[in-house]
This record gives sequence, structure tokens and C-alpha cells, in this order.
Amino acid sequence: MTAPTKSSHSGPSDPATASSGVPLHAPVIDWFADHARDLPWRRPEAGAWGVMVSEFMLQQTPVSRVLPVYEQWLARWPRPADLAAEAPGEAVRAWGRLGYPRRALRLHGAAAAITERHGGDVPSDHAQLLALPGIGEYTAAAVASFAYGQRHPVLDTNVRRVFARAVTGVQYPPNATTAAERKLARALLPEQESRAARWAAASMELGALVCTAKNESCRRCPIAGQCAWRLAGKPAHEGPPRRGQTYAGTDRQVRGRLLAVLREASGAVPQSALDQVWHEPVQRARALDGLVSDGLVEPLADGLYRLPLS
Repeated sequence: MTAPTKSSHSGPSDPATASSGVPLHAPVIDWFADHARDLPWRRPEAGAWGVMVSEFMLQQTPVSRVLPVYEQWLARWPRPADLAAEAPGEAVRAWGRLGYPRRALRLHGAAAAITERHGGDVPSDHAQLLALPGIGEYTAAAVASFAYGQRHPVLDTNVRRVFARAVTGVQYPPNATTAAERKLARALLPEQESRAARWAAASMELGALVCTAKNESCRRCPIAGQCAWRLAGKPAHEGPPRRGQTYAGTDRQVRGRLLAVLREASGAVPQSALDQVWHEPVQRARALDGLVSDGLVEPLADGLYRLPLS
């Protein structure tokens, strides 16, 4: 790609091709061949279900935390029908402390739909994937690409950051995915399906390992010499403040503590046991009401609570 002459944030006219004439994806795919992590969902035996489970778990959660839960999950529920046969509360229980436990309910709902609509096999058709409950644009594209080798733009946080820096010349992408980012992602896709799927995985890995949110390692980057942000002198972020991930003292923390009590119980739990997890009654009640509203907790008679059975 052509380096900007000033600290301009405009990208090249042909974002898919570097100034050397080499497609941008070529050095990244070559780098990926040598540096890709050996992750269980990347192995052939993982299948489409293993890929789908990993994509649900990896949203806003680092690989190190996902790995043990993923292994336990697939050992217990090797096919969608195995999970669908269990109560949704068991999915919440097995989710453990991965955070954002509504993902467990959504994955259970997707497994039930796959069992009912597709004979228990994760569909390969992108539209059918998108029609599953709990499956959004990103997850449908990721499963179609990583499990079935199809040609789709896969835009997670890591990929968006790589594209923002290498092509657009800014430090960070917008807080929410934009139409311009989707257009750029489509422009960067290699024409060959298998190579496009490889590019999706490679650009994601580059963002996770090298072009990280903080302390990026440009010396290890295969496209450092073509990176618009680096060539512009790494101008500081000028967009809206980036959202933080605060946790301590938030309703999320209270919800996590309440769910921990319910996960560890073999049956229903009395209100008195839940009252012990947090000192502030108004916040505690609000967190519990939120869990009930989200379908993560089921209230029973006599002030008892349990994980959902249906």
C-alpha cells in the first residue's frame, strides 16, 4: 500500500494491495503458517460444532480462560443434540466464570434449533446460520469461514484493529462496527474461498498476538512496512474515548456472585443464601431481578431460586 505523505487518515485507493504490488493478505497468511497457535477449535476434529462453541465462548473472553471450559463442554456435549437434551440451566452451570452468561443460554438455544431444524448438524449455509437464535453477523461469518472454508468478512475486535491501523491509518477502530469497515473487509478478501478463510483466521491471529490494543510489537509484524498508521508516525487516537471494562463494584460483579451460588447448589436456593453474597440490598435486588429477566435464574415459590429448567 502507499504510505500517506502526512499524518493523514485516508487509506490507499486499493486497500487490498500493498505498495510493493503484493496483496496485503499474502505476508499475513505466510506469517500465520509459522506462528498460528495450536488451539483445539482449529483442529479438524473440532468440526463445525467445536468452532461454534469456541466463537460463543471467545466473545469478550481471552483464550486462556476459554480453553479449560471449552474442553469440558465438548467432552460433555460433543454434538448440538447432546446440549439441547439438557436443561438450559445446565449450560449456565457449565459456563462457570467465563462471564456474560447469557451466551450460555444463546448457545443452548442455537443447539436446540440446530437439532430441530438441521438434524443435529451445524448448517454450512450462511443464511441458515444467521437464522439460528443467538447467532449474529459475526458468528455466522466466523462459523462459515472457519468451519466450512467459505469466503466471508470476519470482523472481530482484533481484525478491526489490524485494518484500522494497516489500512485506515488510525490507532483504534470505532466503538461499533461501521458500514465503512464492512466495505473495507470485503475489499480485502482474497477471491479464492480457502484463501479468504485463511486470511480471516490469520488477520485475527495477527491482532491477538502482534497488533494488540496496547504495546503492539511492530518489529514482529509481517506488514509493518506497509502499515499506514506506523508510516504516519503512529498518530494518537482522536476518536471518542474507548470504553473501559470495569468490573469491581458493578452489577456484573453482583450477578456473577449470585450465579456462583446457584451454580454450586444441587437444587433450589433460598433468598437468605443469596442475600449473603452482597452487602448492598438495592444493588443486590436489582442484579437478581436482572438475572430473572434475562432467563438466567428461575424464581420459585417461598422465596426460592434455581437455574432455569426450560
